[in-house]
Amino acid sequence: MKIISFNVNGIRAITKKDFISDMKKVNADVICLQETKATVEQVKEAVEELKGYNVYANEAERKGYSGTAIISKEVPIKVTYDMGESDHDNEGRIICAEYSDFYLITVYVPNSGSELLRLDYRQSWDQCFLHYIKNLEKTKPVVVCGDFNVAHKALDLARPKQNYNKSAGYMQQEIDGMDAFTSNGLLDTFRVKNNEEVKYTWWSYRGGAREKNVGWRIDYFLMSESYISNLKDAFILNEVHGSDHCPVGIEV
Repeated sequence: MKIISFNVNGIRAITKKDFISDMKKVNADVICLQETKATVEQVKEAVEELKGYNVYANEAERKGYSGTAIISKEVPIKVTYDMGESDHDNEGRIICAEYSDFYLITVYVPNSGSELLRLDYRQSWDQCFLHYIKNLEKTKPVVVCGDFNVAHKALDLARPKQNYNKSAGYMQQEIDGMDAFTSNGLLDTFRVKNNEEVKYTWWSYRGGAREKNVGWRIDYFLMSESYISNLKDAFILNEVHGSDHCPVGIEV
């Protein structure tokens, strides 16, 4: 089973580019999307050329903001939305699809913002989200993918010293949030399979960052330790364009 995760930065915009043909080439069994910036119906309309998939989407109360989707060839046993926390459930950031062996969650973790105005909110989110995952894990293993809006270690961004405790995405509080996931039995699949390889998943649109590969790895697949023996591969598709992110993926 091949699973892809992609922050598309607007599903309606990216489908006007090469998204459909790119996804046909990748030929994943499941495609998880973040930052769709669209209603459920708009997502379904945008991806209708992807034949043979079932589409599940979540939308924010605020129009054109946030949003997630799971596009799956197999019909999941059950699909649920959000995590049951009123403070965190109005931005369409979570979808969970249950399959026979595991739960698959797509997540778009809140960005702390350029002025760090949401840093406190982000810390509360991380704690609630970890609790939500560990609750699901009582039933079966969990695979969590998406845009976590944090570079975990220094090798996960091109300029760690310049950004540490100055920029959203590399504040110690955000790193602590990711540490909490990985120290509670959720393994970073890319690191499991690729050790210290330097590869990024997001680049600023400014200053030719992508051409110069001045990037950040902020998109992840985390997997329950109990399921990690099923991980065949973990990869980053730098060659796929259309967004300021690129897709990441695993094979199980």
